[in-house]
Amino acid sequence: MALSLPSLLILLTTLLLTTEATTFIHSRAAYYPNSDEHGTDVGACGFGSFGATINGGDVSAASDLYRNGVGCGDCYQVRCTNSHYCSDKGVTVVITDQGSGPNTDFILSRRAFGRMAQTKDAAASLLALGVVDIEYRRYPNKNITIKIDENSNYPYYLAFVLWYQQGDKDITAVQLCETQNFVCKLLDRSYGAVWTTTSPPSGPLSLRMLLSGEDGDESWIVPVNNIPENWKAGETYDTGVQIDI
Repeated sequence: MALSLPSLLILLTTLLLTTEATTFIHSRAAYYPNSDEHGTDVGACGFGSFGATINGGDVSAASDLYRNGVGCGDCYQVRCTNSHYCSDKGVTVVITDQGSGPNTDFILSRRAFGRMAQTKDAAASLLALGVVDIEYRRYPNKNITIKIDENSNYPYYLAFVLWYQQGDKDITAVQLCETQNFVCKLLDRSYGAVWTTTSPPSGPLSLRMLLSGEDGDESWIVPVNNIPENWKAGETYDTGVQIDI
């Protein structure tokens, strides 16, 4: 039975979105040679000690993808391309630091580098190679999460980092809004994924994030969950959202 024009347009749009979602970019990856299985306790993204173990330790430093801190917290599916050693699934990593290697986009933790392999023996072979050809794409992983910085001082100073950023767009601006009267305040990007403000709004706080694409397209997203009124330094709060655009 012949499809109507609207049905054809819907089918074509679905196919285009599916193709775009599965597009991989070719590059190379290395790993931290002097670290343990996880990442590092310090990093350019401002994650602090948790930067070593976030995402189970499947983390990476990035060169061009760091983009002056805009790329911090981004999630990528990374898989090596050597069919003798590498799995089709690869590994999902979170960008926590800035770093560069020989023509590489990713410098993975040892744990993440080995998890691209099919078996433990194959992982040992990959680690022996040191640098491998890979393909990668942005990838949803977990809900975007807010980590209140330990230097925050309720209610006078608030700083936090955003974990698990996803989608093809970057978070380029963040606002905090009072949930009762909708007064909003634009935050400052201190460095990496760290957003700060003095004299933050009071009461339960609604977060607004501006998503910006390379094509200039921008859109605001409001998470499902609010930051509680009596937020505490060191606490984490799940926003309840994943971004797949």
